[in-house]
Amino acid sequence: MYPSEIVIPMKEELTDNGFAELLTPEEVEQTLQQKGTTLVMINSVCGCSAGSARPGVLMAVNNATKRPDHLTTSFAGFDIDAVKKVREHLMPYPPSSPSIALFKDGELVHMIERHQIEGKPAQLIAKNLIAAFDEFCN
Repeated sequence: MYPSEIVIPMKEELTDNGFAELLTPEEVEQTLQQKGTTLVMINSVCGCSAGSARPGVLMAVNNATKRPDHLTTSFAGFDIDAVKKVREHLMPYPPSSPSIALFKDGELVHMIERHQIEGKPAQLIAKNLIAAFDEFCN
């Protein structure tokens, strides 16, 4: 498990911008059973990917015409049980962090894996997400 002094500022980059934390398997289940669209950002310490994923997600949310109903995050290597439960809902995708998933009425409808984030600028990640929001969000 990562030390909290490393993780907390990375968590706050999202939670200070309206993302609710998923800290337990029960919270994950409750959240994913909600009607509407739910964005789940599996946050990560990995600087090469998470360093563009977090800004990309925020850019998408702040610039999209349509937005998910629920914005959530859980931190890989820190919120261990919650991330494990999220990953059960991401099957058949393999574990990947960071990663970004969009659910509609509890069903996974869009997934961005680490290999699609790594080396990409935040703007490209935002563009991908905005297209998904336009397709699946009201």
